[in-house]
Parts: sequence; C-alpha cells; structure tokens
Amino acid sequence: MASQYFHDKVFDKTDFSEEELTKGEYDQCHFNNCNFSGISLADFQFSDCLFENCDLSMVDLNHTAFRDVKFHSCKLLGLRFESCNPFLLEFSFFECQLNFSSFYQKEIKNTHFKNCQLIESDFTEAVLDGSIFEDTDLSGATFDQSSLKGCDFISARGYIIDPEKNQIKGARFSKDGLPGLLFKYGIEIE
Repeated sequence: MASQYFHDKVFDKTDFSEEELTKGEYDQCHFNNCNFSGISLADFQFSDCLFENCDLSMVDLNHTAFRDVKFHSCKLLGLRFESCNPFLLEFSFFECQLNFSSFYQKEIKNTHFKNCQLIESDFTEAVLDGSIFEDTDLSGATFDQSSLKGCDFISARGYIIDPEKNQIKGARFSKDGLPGLLFKYGIEIE
C-alpha cells in the first residue's frame, strides 16, 4: 500500500494519541497545539513543516524524516533523534524543551537551538558543526567525541565541554562559559 501525501494542511488541537495520524508524507503542513505524546511516527516524512505548541514527548522516531522542519514552543522530552532518517535531515528549535533527548552519532550541522532546554541531553559523537545554542540551557548535557567546530555557545549556559575530548576549533564561547570548559581541572575562575 502506497503511503499518503499531504500538502499545505493545518492540523489544529488534535490529540493523535486518540485519533491516529495517517502514515505518509507531510509537506508544508502546520501542526498547532497537537498531542503526539508516546505515539509512533516511524517511517513518516515531514518536509518544510511547522510544529507549534505541540507535545512530541517519547515519540518513536525510527526512520522518521525531518527535512527543514521547525519546532516552536514544543515539548520534545526523551526523544531519540539518532533513530531519524539521516537523508537531508534538517530542523530548528525555538523555545522548546528537549530534556533527556539523544542525538547520539547524529550529523546535524548548522542546527539552531534558541531559548531551549537541553537538560541531560546526549550529544555523544554527534556532528554539530556550525550549530547555534542561543540562550539555551545545556545543564548536564553530554558532549563526548563530538564535533563542535564553529558552534556558537556565547549565550548558552550550564554546559561542560572537555576541549580534549571534543573538536571545538572555531567554536565561540563567552567568558562566563570558561568554567564549563575547564571543569575537569578542578580550578576556580573568578
């Protein structure tokens, strides 16, 4: 059975945990105030879509395609983005909660996180080159063998990044971020 195609549709105040979302390809669609919590979006395709004020916590993202997708004021707790389809993967996040999410080994260059919470999120072995963490809380986030070349952490907070275990050439940090770069040495910066 061929998957269905949806173009330029608006989904408003829909609870997809009760009303099933049809598996298929969604192009230039807008999801507003929708609940996806705990459902499977495995093998779905979203291109040039906007998710606004949605709850996608604990959603199954196995082979899910996100191509130029924007998340605005969404709750995305505990998501395993490493399961997403890597082909043309591109998304951005504005005022989103992404706590306990995982981007393990994911290549997501030039991703923009603005006013987000990424508390306890995992970026182990991720390629984030050129990404922006604007006014974003990275408390407890894991960066291990990550490529952070050219990333902007100037207004980010709460991060601990070991320069010896991560590639940080060209990354930008504020003076206030120095403790997060020197944490492992046990020194005090005043």
